[in-house]
Amino acid sequence: MPMSITAPIAHRAPGDDPYAWLQERDSTQVLDHLKAENTYQQAQLADQAPLREQLFEEIKGRIRETDLSLASPWGPWLYYTRTTAGDEYPRHYRCPRPADDSATVDESAEQLLLDPNVLAAGGFLSLGAFNISPDHQRLAYSLDTSGEETYRLFVKELNSGDVVQLPFEDCDGSMTWANDSQTLFFGELDDTHRPHKLYRHTLGSAQAELVFEESDGRFFLHCYRSSSERQLIVLLNSKTTSEAWALDADTPEQAFTCLAPRVEHHEYYPDHGQLEGQWCWFIRSNQDGINFALYTAADGDLVPGRNQWQRLIGHRDNVMLEGVTLNAGAYTLSLREGGLPIIEVHPNGGAPYPVQLPDAAYSLYISDSLEFPSDKIRLRYEALNRPGQVRQLSLADGQQQVLKETPVLGPFDADAYVSQRLWATAADGTQVPISLVVKKEFVGQATPLYLYGYGAYGESLDPWFSHARLSLLERGIAFAIAHVRGGGELGEAWYRAGKQEHKGNTFSDFIACAEHLIAQGLTDARRLVISGGSAGGLLIGAVLNQRPELFQAAIAEVPFVDVLNTMLDPDLPLTVTEYDEWGNPQEPDVYERIKAYAPYENVSAQAYPNILVIAGYNDSRVQYWEAAKWVARLRERKTDDNLLLLKTELGAGHGGMSGRYQGLRDVALEYGFVLKTLGLA
Repeated sequence: MPMSITAPIAHRAPGDDPYAWLQERDSTQVLDHLKAENTYQQAQLADQAPLREQLFEEIKGRIRETDLSLASPWGPWLYYTRTTAGDEYPRHYRCPRPADDSATVDESAEQLLLDPNVLAAGGFLSLGAFNISPDHQRLAYSLDTSGEETYRLFVKELNSGDVVQLPFEDCDGSMTWANDSQTLFFGELDDTHRPHKLYRHTLGSAQAELVFEESDGRFFLHCYRSSSERQLIVLLNSKTTSEAWALDADTPEQAFTCLAPRVEHHEYYPDHGQLEGQWCWFIRSNQDGINFALYTAADGDLVPGRNQWQRLIGHRDNVMLEGVTLNAGAYTLSLREGGLPIIEVHPNGGAPYPVQLPDAAYSLYISDSLEFPSDKIRLRYEALNRPGQVRQLSLADGQQQVLKETPVLGPFDADAYVSQRLWATAADGTQVPISLVVKKEFVGQATPLYLYGYGAYGESLDPWFSHARLSLLERGIAFAIAHVRGGGELGEAWYRAGKQEHKGNTFSDFIACAEHLIAQGLTDARRLVISGGSAGGLLIGAVLNQRPELFQAAIAEVPFVDVLNTMLDPDLPLTVTEYDEWGNPQEPDVYERIKAYAPYENVSAQAYPNILVIAGYNDSRVQYWEAAKWVARLRERKTDDNLLLLKTELGAGHGGMSGRYQGLRDVALEYGFVLKTLGLA
């Protein structure tokens, strides 16, 4: 039976929000509408089926389908994963650690720890915790089988293979071992999907003891083991304030002790390790400035109070201290300066040094600190034109060794692509960085261009490599990232300049980047496609309302476009904790501020570019109805005949479908839409 090609028109109900009925989850009327939108989307792109299959095979053909991860040593074992052609998920293994302390895997002696392919049974699966007990006898793991990010907890005895499901519900998926390998701490979600309680469970018991309850709806609760493995830490943090409690990991039955009581707008993040051979606390804190400084405190019988902190690394106006990694022989700083990540090593008894790197724009982070006594750590390094590398760094002298590079199968030459850092001038004169990659033969020419943005929560979009993106680059399409305010690329001040009352900077920065790319002759409005997801979908929705003529097409994934109505409903997941990011619209001035840019409220009778919207029905972070309501209002008001498509993944959450091949098919759909709207397919 041929599919209808008539766009679904959502009916308007009486009241202030005529499409609020789309929020009636699981109602037949809503499900029928979402399915009709899916059918319409499939019909509109039906002619692309061969191209989508070609793109899928192209992308899959560049990926080594059967591969072994780099093994991580811990105690008497090497732990690693293996992907196999045809499987959606990697399997988890271990084998005995070689006598020469290499990372060479002995397949003849390996032990399969977990096979998510069996557990998924063809459906959605997300693995939360995967934590081996300190005695290496047990595996604690958690599973989400819906995409709602609510987990079931399991413990597997690794010698016998016996698995026990723990009898607890509404779990956040975290599982933290104490040093007795018998005690587990896990978190529970409240009605708004916020981790708010911490429980202590002893294996063999059917009960769990409540240890912590966080009543302030702005604060999330998280439990973790310190780098030293000697302390358990509970972190309670909002977007602007934090508080930490600690417990000796050898005495899990005791009570946690507070390191420093919360003070509004003071953020601090503790870890436990060694400095020049002495056990101590390391605390990253913003008490002296917004870019954070590093403090130490002596290790004693009592957890130290804030008045005992000693400054180790002072605050710097132009350098953001993003993180600290601890090993027995060194502490390593993750910094951000001039829009780029920098790793700085401070070895015991030696001079500090920055890690040297080959590219001008890149992504870099510490991927594995290995064991606490280790004299090496592993770095993850990649660029827009350079596949990801795992580099082993010798802490004492800075020597680097590339242990593994993500393979690209088939013809590939990193030097065939040029990676550039450009700067656009925003409306207020601020210089906004742009990362761009294009095939060398098109440098300096006007080409189709795919511009991506996010700009929220202080998150940094460092340039990353993508096997899939090569399918665009090979077709002469350039790819660029707009590092707009609201992100963290240029430090805390950059983030604060794009939140709350300054949120408009995020949108005007993105528009300035688009205009700069056009003014430089690198593209034009007929060949410019924009994309963003979640809070980046809010960005896309806002700029489409403000400057629709600037773009040929847009992709919005799980877009946070109904921001005003969502922030007015404190019963929705995440709303209260998000007040620190967006403001509380119960306050009249904040209401007017959000209303002025909220994409759903500001859809008007004008021509819009081609738009593809992706939503997840089980998404607990951005509810499916935000996309559905936005598309309904766009259909009602827009004056053009361009494509407007909504695809709702009825079996997925915020991250889309869970399997790797399913994910590639989603990319193929989006790329097919891009090529279609650019007239290249």
